[in-house]
Amino acid sequence: MKIALIGQSLFGQEVYKELRKEGYTIVGVFTIPDKDGRADPLATEAEKDGVAVFKFPRWRVKGQAIPEVVAQYKAIGAELNVLPFCSQFIPMEVIDHPKHGSIIYHPSLLPRHRGASAINWTLIHGDKKGGFTVFWADDGLDTGPILLQRDCDVEPNDTVNTIYKRFLFPEGVKGTIDWNQSAEALHNWIRGNDKVPGAWAEVEGQKVTFYGSTLVDNGSIAIGQPLQIPGASRAATVTRAGLLLYGNDSKALLVKNLQFEDGKMIAAAQYFASGSSAAVELTEEEKSFAEQMRTVWQSILNNVSQIEDSTDFFKSGAASMDVVRLVEEVKLRASNCQLQNEDVYMNCTFQDFIQMCVRKLRGEDDEEELLVDYVEKNINNMSVKMPHQLFINGEFVDAEGGKTYKTINPTDGTAICDVSLAQISDVDRAVAAAKEAFEEGEWGKMNPRDRGRLIYKLADLMEQHQEELATIEAMDSGAVYTLALKTHVGMSIQTFRYFAGWCDKIQGSTIPINQARPNRNLTFTKKEPIGVCAIVIPWNYPLMMLAWKTAACLAAGNTVVLKPAQVTPLTALKFAELAARAGLPKGVVNILPGSGALVGQRLSDHPDIHKLAFTGSTEIGKHIMKSCAVSNVKKVSLELGGKSPLIIFSDCDMDKAVRMGMSSVFFNKGENCIAAGRLFVEDNIHDHFVKRVVEEVKKMKIGDPLDRATDHGPQNHKAHLDKLVEYCQIGIKEGATLVCGGKQVQRPGFFFEPTVFTDVQDHMYIAVEESFGPIMILSKFKSGEVDNVLRRANATEFGLASGVFTRDISKALYVSEKLNAGTVFVNTYNKTDVASPFGGFKQSGFGKDLGKKTCCCYYVAVVLYSCPVKEMALHKDTFRPLRVEQATS
Repeated sequence: MKIALIGQSLFGQEVYKELRKEGYTIVGVFTIPDKDGRADPLATEAEKDGVAVFKFPRWRVKGQAIPEVVAQYKAIGAELNVLPFCSQFIPMEVIDHPKHGSIIYHPSLLPRHRGASAINWTLIHGDKKGGFTVFWADDGLDTGPILLQRDCDVEPNDTVNTIYKRFLFPEGVKGTIDWNQSAEALHNWIRGNDKVPGAWAEVEGQKVTFYGSTLVDNGSIAIGQPLQIPGASRAATVTRAGLLLYGNDSKALLVKNLQFEDGKMIAAAQYFASGSSAAVELTEEEKSFAEQMRTVWQSILNNVSQIEDSTDFFKSGAASMDVVRLVEEVKLRASNCQLQNEDVYMNCTFQDFIQMCVRKLRGEDDEEELLVDYVEKNINNMSVKMPHQLFINGEFVDAEGGKTYKTINPTDGTAICDVSLAQISDVDRAVAAAKEAFEEGEWGKMNPRDRGRLIYKLADLMEQHQEELATIEAMDSGAVYTLALKTHVGMSIQTFRYFAGWCDKIQGSTIPINQARPNRNLTFTKKEPIGVCAIVIPWNYPLMMLAWKTAACLAAGNTVVLKPAQVTPLTALKFAELAARAGLPKGVVNILPGSGALVGQRLSDHPDIHKLAFTGSTEIGKHIMKSCAVSNVKKVSLELGGKSPLIIFSDCDMDKAVRMGMSSVFFNKGENCIAAGRLFVEDNIHDHFVKRVVEEVKKMKIGDPLDRATDHGPQNHKAHLDKLVEYCQIGIKEGATLVCGGKQVQRPGFFFEPTVFTDVQDHMYIAVEESFGPIMILSKFKSGEVDNVLRRANATEFGLASGVFTRDISKALYVSEKLNAGTVFVNTYNKTDVASPFGGFKQSGFGKDLGKKTCCCYYVAVVLYSCPVKEMALHKDTFRPLRVEQATS
């Protein structure tokens, strides 16, 4: 670093000596003229070292810079001005000239005392604290941004002289460049100098500048290769996450990027990399792009006669504004090549720059390698590779304290693997990463169409891994493999593709203003992403519930922190891996396996989360809604309990009613939020319907979900199995007739027999409470009593789904209108689609999944009068879809 020192006195002399001691090049000293034939101490020291010394009596005349003085100053080529205790008025032409600007030492705790005699005013005002400030110079009087402050106690008998000698002088010299401090102090110094002028140190004989500092938990960073830094309390470590530095308190900070004297910037994690990666061979189209960029470089570097492959952007005179221009020029010629300024710094020769651009265009850019500690199993005629750690900020990491739990295979009750168990601090880290990704990262700035491209790519990767995902789903949740492949995974892929198509179609509208004066005023609405969204999903459809909620959030430009059910975390973690490989930026998706009481509660309470989507029980939903209201009035969408009625009239298609009636109950082992919780069958067909159902139940094959012939797999986990057994015992005790099933299958694992109850009265426990299992609850109703059966069907606190089977189209429409549920199926059941909104009434919750009305945006009304006015309101949709199949009169 080439430094110009502008100042005077012993203090200026000591600053000069310290800078020289640390290896910086002093290209010129500017101080006051000699007094009585004696040079200022700063001038004396510099002249002794042969450094050019300038003794201008003034820099300005009548407020204007003296051209000859400024010219002499500019000729020395300084990259940074240091002004220790400078008493002269320095013109802005000098302050702003170095590429790293100017920093000033001021003997006060700004902004308490500005201007001259600051130490005097500290005493005059009776301050109990004194100190000094290092700040950026600007065109005001001590008004530049503050970089560093140190304070001291002002003792009762202190004078200007004692404060100066005891604290201001020695600490001021040291404070400007001392690296032997706590980790927090080092972090503050580095971030205070980022991006200009940069905090630098000597590393292996060369000057290296540090950028992108964060404080870290020492235990969360992997072991790496040691790197000696002179003056540091201990050796730094080059890790896969970056350069780990330690303060004198043994705490750590992490630096992401390093820049060398020649302007070359690298990722700190790549410090020891050989840089010998093979060059890619360009296609004809890529060669054309390269020549376009050569022309751009030539227009920026107009002092260079010809742009060679070895031409260095910065050595050829480019500055920071040229970097911005170059990034924008690339966007004009290749909109899908999204560059950051750092990409230019890290690839400063033309050849390296083109190679970097081409790799990005091909999707092969050298992103930091995703490291995954897989659990591998050979199962279902394939090798399944499962991540098992938390996924935070684009990395798989252990939970705080290394806490884990075992996820269980419901087929045999054995442990699949140990999974990291998230703690509150992990939640806070994930939310912070999601917030940064939304507010500062690439995701928040991305064009919606480019965002859609990444989501399409994610869907393609999910499709490529669909057999692996379905196998993991079967193993972790007990879903029958063929169903997992078609529905759990298949619909998840469809969901991401559907919402990827909405990314660039999230639009507002224009609204007439009748009362506005004058008449030519305009109101229009726009939709803006909410920000960080929390998602808490259940265990019955682990991947599909993730997709239903996450896809819409991402399409709108939000970031996500998702808690999968503790008993079924594995497909969510595999999804996180695929999201990273699809190129979703760090922090956009974060996955936290853990308990609802800890992780779910923290998500509900967290002030930086502005939307929470939950699928689960009504009881927990009420608690979440209360927490969200108390914390920060965050928006909530809830899909809660269900006890969906299915009414079967005697004029139905019996074959279809039996087939779909069974599906309405036994689909996915009954672990289905819209499962028909109670079937009302017209009395003149009731017995025949029951007989047909029992015949079909006896044909169902119960067994290994990976067996393609299996119809009915194990229940999700042991606690749920036990509740189903208890549920049936209550039904028998209350007087319902158990026709078949009702008990655990005598084999390893959590298998429960498909069950049928008849003679169920409206007051019974099993008529009111949701089983969430393969238990058919049958009740009769008298022929012709349509309104009475509707009253009985609606006599529930829930309103998620419902159904009716009849050939009479008038009856179908009448019943569907009167049923109080978010979805009414007519002559079918379980037919959900990604394009149709899904959600409930009453205590089944509110808000919608799927469809174009999904609420993942703010509605913003922009009213243009003589000045803009901005108002916000979240759109709420109450549309209830009607499903009709083959309804004929």
